[in-house]
Amino acid sequence: MPNIEIYTTAMCPYCVRAKMLLQNKGVSWEEIRIDMDHSRMREMLDRSQRRTVPQIFIDDFHVGGFDDMAAMDARGELDPLLHIPSHEAPVHSMDHSEDAPT
Repeated sequence: MPNIEIYTTAMCPYCVRAKMLLQNKGVSWEEIRIDMDHSRMREMLDRSQRRTVPQIFIDDFHVGGFDDMAAMDARGELDPLLHIPSHEAPVHSMDHSEDAPT
């Protein structure tokens, strides 16, 4: 399981959406509230070079914010970072029985 860190604040709808996406993926994370600890805000700024929340890190890879993570998910790039195995497409076989449509 990867180490996931999310820098958040209390009133942040994008933080909620990021956590919902990760929850739907079945992974856990560490939430770092920068509004509760201002030294963690400085840490976030140093690591991400960004001032907005959420800022998401997966195994020290800076994903970015929620929009960045959602775009990675849409491109199929998030699951490999989360160590979620890709599902193979179902195999379709030809039905050669008499009842098969022609």
